[in-house]
Amino acid sequence: MQPVLQLYNTLSRTKEVFEPITPPHVGLYVCGPTVYGEAHLGHARPYITFDVLRRYLTHLGYKVRYVRNITDVGHLENDADAGEDKIAKKARLEQLEPMEVVELYTGSFHTSMRELNNLPPSIEPRASGHILEQQAMIGKLIEQGFAYESQGSVYFDISSYSKQYDYGTLSGRVVEELLAGAGNERRTLEGQDEKRNPADFALWKKAQPEHIMRWPSPWSDGFPGWHIECSAMSAKYLGDYFDIHGGGMDLLFPHHESEIAQSQGSCGHHPVKYWMHNNMITINGQKMGKSLGNFITLSELFNGTHAKLTQAYSPMTIRFFILQAHYRSTLDFSNEALQAVEKGLKRFMEGVKTLLSLQPSKESSFAVDPLIASYHEALCDDLNTPILIAQLYETIYQGNLMASGKASLTAADLQKLQETVKTMVFEVLGMKTEAEAATDKVDGLVQMLLEMRVEAKNNKDWATSDRIRDQLAALGIQVKDSKEGSSWSFS
Repeated sequence: MQPVLQLYNTLSRTKEVFEPITPPHVGLYVCGPTVYGEAHLGHARPYITFDVLRRYLTHLGYKVRYVRNITDVGHLENDADAGEDKIAKKARLEQLEPMEVVELYTGSFHTSMRELNNLPPSIEPRASGHILEQQAMIGKLIEQGFAYESQGSVYFDISSYSKQYDYGTLSGRVVEELLAGAGNERRTLEGQDEKRNPADFALWKKAQPEHIMRWPSPWSDGFPGWHIECSAMSAKYLGDYFDIHGGGMDLLFPHHESEIAQSQGSCGHHPVKYWMHNNMITINGQKMGKSLGNFITLSELFNGTHAKLTQAYSPMTIRFFILQAHYRSTLDFSNEALQAVEKGLKRFMEGVKTLLSLQPSKESSFAVDPLIASYHEALCDDLNTPILIAQLYETIYQGNLMASGKASLTAADLQKLQETVKTMVFEVLGMKTEAEAATDKVDGLVQMLLEMRVEAKNNKDWATSDRIRDQLAALGIQVKDSKEGSSWSFS
């Protein structure tokens, strides 16, 4: 009998049996990136973690709707609702339109996710495409008395909300302490004098004259706060009560705490059944992040171009590195650790290849059912991928014994084991063989050339456009143009 899936719920601070709200459907929302720069190693962890969760839920027979947003407006430099919009600042520094920045880094993010073999989400909403939904939720909060307008901006009123609900239930923060003094040291920051209390947070900000990204609203021409985006988009696509909300521990407060307050204040009940948070990737014990300037982008990892790197690391090495630690434990980056993982991955994949090529015997010298059961026991114990990998190594050991004639399996047992290992390694853990990874690299290079060809066409540079097509053809790659765009195939 297959073990019961248990997941650690940050809200209850305990492992709970996973029971979907409306089985077999599962709603999963994961906070996506703010696209003002390239994705880094720290970003890889939540998206690999929840990719494996989504894959395993699907393997168990659930129909998963996975929503992961793109934050393309409203994320200010300071959590105290001060400073420039991160994307607008990047646009100013790069002398680009904000949406050029958004498109550039959204595309880069998608490329990195594909290279890591993360499945695309079911829905990927953008904050800028859901301004009306955010305004509607803000309007409800004002009607309920949980928000107030001040000088054209709208703020969430934590004091009013806390008379009816608990603000701080997810993070363990004490609301009295927040109201008594948290943020007082930030009163000098822009916009703090608009608030009734420094702990209140922005739902809508009035745009200053120089602010490029702005929309009309009942309160002012402005832009949404960072937290309201996820509340509005998760409610639109998953309903006002859904199964799982995921993200990094760094988002627990204030982002996820504020999401709960906004959603509960507008609909009258808690929005999520299970909250899941992955821990951080660190460098020398310090969280990796853009704000700290100690990050290594995924493209730098794949190319080996960062000063902290002694070599390049393949996307599958990065994926295996992340999966070899439990998602709720910290994971410290070092070249030594990645090099050890690289060697381990090579042995692992060679062992899997050997196992999948074995031939059956007349009898079985060991039982396969306990091995197979151990895979599910690991994953059902709060997605324990390192234990799963350890059990797969044990299976590979048995496979090596079989290859040397020291162990054997019948055709039925061998087929069962091979099919299950193939499923666990490639479908659940999402690993790829070297051949598959090489094909993906070819696809990425060709797509880059096709994008250059589109740019040449837009500039009426027909010579360059034709040269790209002809040189690809000389390499055995046929380009097909249609109204939807260009595609390619091997001749």
